[in-house]
Amino acid sequence: MEHRIELNPGVCNGRPVIRGTRITVDTVLGYLGAGDSVEDVLEAHPRLLREDVLACIDYARRLSSARSTIQLAS
Repeated sequence: MEHRIELNPGVCNGRPVIRGTRITVDTVLGYLGAGDSVEDVLEAHPRLLREDVLACIDYARRLSSARSTIQLAS
């Protein structure tokens, strides 16, 4: 599913989008976070496929499971 999400500095300021669109992962997750169903998202954005929405969820899951340490300047 990761081939469905792209990062391109020339599209939406480099924010992750669904490949071939200007629909951001954040937009899709915003719908889902507000309680909308996958079907609601597909109705609002007819260009999307169910696999696109699931790819956004998977993208968010992978980001949240990434482990990194950022040391802040004191």
